[in-house]
Amino acid sequence: MKNPVFTTTRTFAAVCVTLIMFFPVYWMLITALKTPAELRLAVPTFWPEKLMWVNFASAFKAIPFYRFTVNTVVQTVGIVVLQINIGIMAAYAFAKGSFPGRDKLFILVLAALIVPEQVVFVPIYVMMSKLGWINTYYALIIPHAASAYGIFLLRQTFRSINNDVIEAAKVDGANRLQVLYRILAPMAPPTVATLIVISFIHSWNSYFWPLVMTNSNNMRVLTVGVAMMRDSIAGNEALNFHLLMAASILVILPIVVVFVFAQKYIVAAMANSTFK
Repeated sequence: MKNPVFTTTRTFAAVCVTLIMFFPVYWMLITALKTPAELRLAVPTFWPEKLMWVNFASAFKAIPFYRFTVNTVVQTVGIVVLQINIGIMAAYAFAKGSFPGRDKLFILVLAALIVPEQVVFVPIYVMMSKLGWINTYYALIIPHAASAYGIFLLRQTFRSINNDVIEAAKVDGANRLQVLYRILAPMAPPTVATLIVISFIHSWNSYFWPLVMTNSNNMRVLTVGVAMMRDSIAGNEALNFHLLMAASILVILPIVVVFVFAQKYIVAAMANSTFK
């Protein structure tokens, strides 16, 4: 029998933590819906006096939002597709393959998790420059084609699948790709979905890499575009802060939608990702 005091306390604590974490998002939303005059009030309001939905249209026009969105979608889709496919193939090799140095190579893959992006961007930037890929989709996508964390997640899931299933598929004439995409991947939907969501969020939110790899508005992405808007209103934040918040809401909206629909898969995958 559950202790009612403990249950009530736990529920109250969970609600408080949720409200604290959600408050910045709420404040960003109501700021996006306020007028410049209301933003300049000495005492801030916790709900707009008048809902200014037109602010979102104004933010859309303040920067080349459509072009930035197209670039962001191309970058995100390219990275997600490559990370999923490379992750599945690499995870299969580390989970079910048998070759010299397999476990040591996997340790090297895990070591990549602790290397910050800023440490390796200089040699990669030089490489992209020599290839003539600066300010192209190649520079935005190819350096992030593989995810060490994704390989780790899929490897742990594939190890939990009985080898008899793979052997039965081979007996029926399935080749390696068929085993990967018709047997293993369909048996690991939570992990695959989690990798898709994590890759999507990371790619959509990427700022540093697109900033250094692009130098024209034709190749800018949304995160860089919002930063450009912020820099353009420096000194006049009180007059234009509502547009900056409106643009930020438009940028994070796809992430919120994807996470809401995929959160159950993320929980299931994390529960199965213990190191083995």
